[in-house]
Amino acid sequence: MGCVSWGPPVTQLPLPISPQAFVSQILPGALALLPTNMNSRPARVMLLAIALQESSLAHREQIGGPARGLLQFELGGVRGVLTHPASGDYADRVCRLRDVQPTPEQVYGALAGDDILAVALGRLLLWTDPQTLPTDAQGGWDLYARVWRPGHPRPDDWIGNYQTAAQAVA
Repeated sequence: MGCVSWGPPVTQLPLPISPQAFVSQILPGALALLPTNMNSRPARVMLLAIALQESSLAHREQIGGPARGLLQFELGGVRGVLTHPASGDYADRVCRLRDVQPTPEQVYGALAGDDILAVALGRLLLWTDPQTLPTDAQGGWDLYARVWRPGHPRPDDWIGNYQTAAQAVA
């Protein structure tokens, strides 16, 4: 499968996290849990852009809402990643490597305390989309809107977040 086992983190990075810290300290561990073909520049840019859009890298629990983790998963999104034919087996393996029971409730409960788990699941959510990962802001927005289905989309913020992500991943 081409994966490396990264155990649970000893500590979380203090919030807010810089885009560079996300790229250097969270992405490698998250993507190492997955097959190597899931680790690409477009995937890294999308994950950082989504984290910037969803949490500003400043919140692991949604203010006034139910979402968890830097990518702001809700319980339904967790359930989707765990059960989707394209991601379910990978998600099960990721959960076991992160010492989390692969049930929606257990994973959802763990997201705010495990950035690597949250980002790995984010990559798996992107994996469920049959289209090729985009390499531009508009394609990124289309994918984000299609897969994350944000309740408050904020398209005006996306271009800046995507550009920041593209520069940080360079």
